[in-house]
Amino acid sequence: MSTTMKKIAKTAVFALSAAMLMNVPATAQVTSVEQLLQQVRNDAAKTKQENAAREREFKSRRDTQAEKLRAARSELAALERQARSVQSTFDANERKVSALEGQLNSAQGEFREVFGLARSKAGEFKATLDSSLITSEYPNRTNVLGRVAESKALPNTDELNNIWKSMLDEIKYQRQVKTYSATINNYNNGAEVEVTRIGPFSVFTRDGADFLEYDASTEEGVSSLTTLPKQPGGVVSKAANAVVKAKAGELVFAPVDPTRGSLLKSFERVPDVRERVAQGGKIGYIIVALAFFGVILGLLRIVMLFMTATAVKAQRKKAQPSKGNPLGRVMMAYEAVKDKDEEIIELKLDEAILKESPKLEMGLNFLKLGAGIAPLLGLLGTVTGMIKTFQAMMIYGTGDPQLMAGGISEALVTTMLGLIAAIPLLILHSFCASMARGVQGTLEEQSAGIVARHIESRRG
Repeated sequence: MSTTMKKIAKTAVFALSAAMLMNVPATAQVTSVEQLLQQVRNDAAKTKQENAAREREFKSRRDTQAEKLRAARSELAALERQARSVQSTFDANERKVSALEGQLNSAQGEFREVFGLARSKAGEFKATLDSSLITSEYPNRTNVLGRVAESKALPNTDELNNIWKSMLDEIKYQRQVKTYSATINNYNNGAEVEVTRIGPFSVFTRDGADFLEYDASTEEGVSSLTTLPKQPGGVVSKAANAVVKAKAGELVFAPVDPTRGSLLKSFERVPDVRERVAQGGKIGYIIVALAFFGVILGLLRIVMLFMTATAVKAQRKKAQPSKGNPLGRVMMAYEAVKDKDEEIIELKLDEAILKESPKLEMGLNFLKLGAGIAPLLGLLGTVTGMIKTFQAMMIYGTGDPQLMAGGISEALVTTMLGLIAAIPLLILHSFCASMARGVQGTLEEQSAGIVARHIESRRG
């Protein structure tokens, strides 16, 4: 009995597993073993049918793939036959070309070297014209030379004549100062503007005299003129402006670049004042700030001392003292103690002069200190720059000078900035100290005169 129950239990477990695999709903009700067995038989029959359908589908696909494989092999064989036919035709044409080249070489005879030289010179001259600024005005002038240089056939008379005619045209264009309309890539939103060309040496816009560079490698339909990344400025730009503003028949100096653009483009690597200061690093900025504040302070002190000296000079001509100038305040100090003894009066006047001295000498110590610190900061920048240079040499070696240029630039620029800052600060300190001493001398002179007149009045 127990054995039968175990079999029934195993059958039930197997049936439940099969039901789960066959997506039998979990809510299916099984009330007896016979129903369970019947359900398992039904599921097995259904699975068998599905497997048979899949097998038929696989066989059908296998036949289709075999048919496609046979079609592909047939097409490959046809293409191979066609390739052999084309190769045989190509070989036959190659033999014909070789035979015709032989006939051509035989027919050319002595003229072969002449025409070879003509093609060679046409190619060389085309390369020269392609890189010329004049081609920006005449972009299609090298087409004939290109056909002659690349053609394998004998050039005709017109093509040969075009070679020397192009040379004569180039000579004529090189002596021209010409104004024409052209499109510039990065200027005026791509609209045409008037530009002035000085032979093959330089070209610039008439509006602003901005120098342009010519790029012969641009694609067809794209402008080959672009403005220089950095304009040369200075005398060169003034000469360009003079050419633009010159009247007919007027002689002016014109900017001529004998390298045909390379020299003007090299201005891009020449740093301006801001870039030069930036090469000095943080120490360079400190020196510039020190020089700026020192110069401002020195100029203010010169103005203040000049106004003070003027007020003291005016006070010397007046008997009535004023609080608005040092001499007036010294005179007021005398008025306060003029009834005292001579020694007391002299001491009070000295005290009044001593009170005025700090006001006159205010800021002079800072100017003197700045004039002394600026060269020391430049020397510090020199040391740090050389340290960076030696570090670059230690890491990268000495093969590339550009790796050491940063440290060398910092070393030299900081020294230059230190000297530039020290010289004006020292001059300003000298002027301010001289003016302050002049006012102090006037105060001492007038103080001695006041004491002398007081003693004379007492003893007289």
